[in-house]
Amino acid sequence: QVQLVESGGGLVQPGGSLRLSCAASGFTLDYYAIGWFRQAPGKEREGVSCITSSDGSTYYADSVKGRFTISRDNAKNTVYLQMNSLKPEDTAVYYCAARDPRYVRCTWYELQYVYWGQGTQVTVSS
Repeated sequence: QVQLVESGGGLVQPGGSLRLSCAASGFTLDYYAIGWFRQAPGKEREGVSCITSSDGSTYYADSVKGRFTISRDNAKNTVYLQMNSLKPEDTAVYYCAARDPRYVRCTWYELQYVYWGQGTQVTVSS
């Protein structure tokens, strides 16, 4: 069964850190560009970060650049999102997704992502 499972979300104070994990089962992440998206209450889902399948190039939304780091461990079939200096506006449900393997690069175009996780809640509050 093909599945993506996110974990690592929770409640953290402003300025704190969390590391999200996106573990794949039923398929090999190596061949997929992986994106992290988030959806805050009352807002549309937005792209946060992405890592390519080819050379591991990384991309970030301007709002998280310099604070978030995406990485992949192909041996563990897992992608991570390290989130530092968290702000209340980072509060959202975070999703990971695997892009159609015909495309090795990254995009924020959600319709090209073929597998999605169920999401993990991140709440940044004092």
